[in-house]
Amino acid sequence: MAGGQERILRGRIKSMQATKKITRAMELIAASRIVKAQQRVQAAVPYSEQITEVVKDLAAAGGSTDSPMLAGRDEIRTTCYVAITADRGLCGGYNAGVQRATEGEVKADVVSGKNYMIVPVGKKAEGYFRFRDYRLGTAFNGFSDQPSYEDARRIGEYVVDLFTSGEVDRVELVYTRFVSAGSQEVVLRPLVPLSGETITGGDGKAGSSDGTGGDYEFEPDPTTILDSLLPRYVEARVYAALLNAAASEHAFRQRAMKSATDNAEELIKSLSIVMNRARQDSITAEIMEIVGGAAALDDDGDETYYLDIGEGMFGDMPPSTHPDTAAPITGAAAETAVAPATAGAATATIDRDDLTRISGVGAVIVQKLAEEGVTTFRQIARWTTDDVTEFDERLNFPGRIEREDWINQAKRLHHAKYGETL
Repeated sequence: MAGGQERILRGRIKSMQATKKITRAMELIAASRIVKAQQRVQAAVPYSEQITEVVKDLAAAGGSTDSPMLAGRDEIRTTCYVAITADRGLCGGYNAGVQRATEGEVKADVVSGKNYMIVPVGKKAEGYFRFRDYRLGTAFNGFSDQPSYEDARRIGEYVVDLFTSGEVDRVELVYTRFVSAGSQEVVLRPLVPLSGETITGGDGKAGSSDGTGGDYEFEPDPTTILDSLLPRYVEARVYAALLNAAASEHAFRQRAMKSATDNAEELIKSLSIVMNRARQDSITAEIMEIVGGAAALDDDGDETYYLDIGEGMFGDMPPSTHPDTAAPITGAAAETAVAPATAGAATATIDRDDLTRISGVGAVIVQKLAEEGVTTFRQIARWTTDDVTEFDERLNFPGRIEREDWINQAKRLHHAKYGETL
């Protein structure tokens, strides 16, 4: 049992060691990609800031507010949520955070009697919302860890078409904003229609509001430039969200794999302790078996056995030769002293014989005879009829001693071993 348990534990330890190698490698890869993703986020900030400034200046210079992207709807009936998640798992609660935030907004719309549409970005968002039968638009995936501007352009064009066609009245981004390697937060950012608050918020840098901004002349007119620039602004906002989400994904995965590696180490330690205990139990059991077998085979050792001998078996022996005195028993008295025991009053020291050589006597019977003080051929050879009857009852073998002729067998074996005829 202990050996089987040890094999099972050894297999589990090997499995955990292999898992630890995988999680450690994924942790290191994610840690290296965080730096690159963070650099991409920082590299995109100047573009976001500048396009935000240009859009604000165009609006301040008299750009038309009748543009479809600037004109909001009087009544919001349908809201489109662009949920940005990862294409892969093993990143802790990264995907679950965005999914829960999107579900919360959708449930609020349903309770208030409004419609909704979810545009999933990433395989995890698509699988999650499709499995739960949410109303979905076109899904975008396959680029969550390394998004490109082309991916952002496709998403931006799609949501702008949804808004301008009147299918949705508002578009919002739901993604995880990258603050630092140790801090990320799920945010909800309005995307379309574009208002003054939308332009100055989000991932772009807020423009100057103290009246110190420059006065520009535009050619062609600000309205024409604004109409062509607003789609680019939406794409920049989507691209910034994708970059933030990618950096956050790597940060979440790095922490999740670090935790998995630490847990694997702890589990390996605990399993090793249990396995060592099982191994010690197995070794102890083997030692006990070896010691027990050696003791059973060592029948020829100089061992001392004590027999209980009744007083009536000494006949007319003088008291000085009785076993209860200090003087040893010799001569005929010594021969009489090894007679079968009936009642214990004294002890004598003799060598035991291998009683299993008597046909019909096995290890169990030898043990029972030893408990009664019978351990030699001489004792059995000198049994009387009363002794035979008494041992038949004690051993619970009626008639067996006489049927198998134990007495004559013992006489022959004693003569063969000691050369003495009884």
